[in-house]
Amino acid sequence: MIVLQTSTGMALQPLILVAMFAVVYFFMIRPQQRRAKEQEQFMDELAKGDEVVTTGGMIGKISKIDGDIITISLDGKVTARFTKGSISKEQTDALHAMKEKS
Repeated sequence: MIVLQTSTGMALQPLILVAMFAVVYFFMIRPQQRRAKEQEQFMDELAKGDEVVTTGGMIGKISKIDGDIITISLDGKVTARFTKGSISKEQTDALHAMKEKS
């Protein structure tokens, strides 16, 4: 059985590929880029005294910022050092939202 493609079918294939790429871009790539930009802005705005949550779930207040290294006071005299990349914007925002509800 031989199937002949029409010229409209061949012209439609590139349009389908472009549409598929547009869907992937607007639903996957663009939101990820936006989240990465928000995380970077969040890290740049960190300041001493801010209460933050690390990606590992540790909660504490920033006691010192030295370049990309952040010292967090966990409980009284207990401190830990983390890189800026290990501070989670989503978890920190969730912590603050939880405190505002209480």
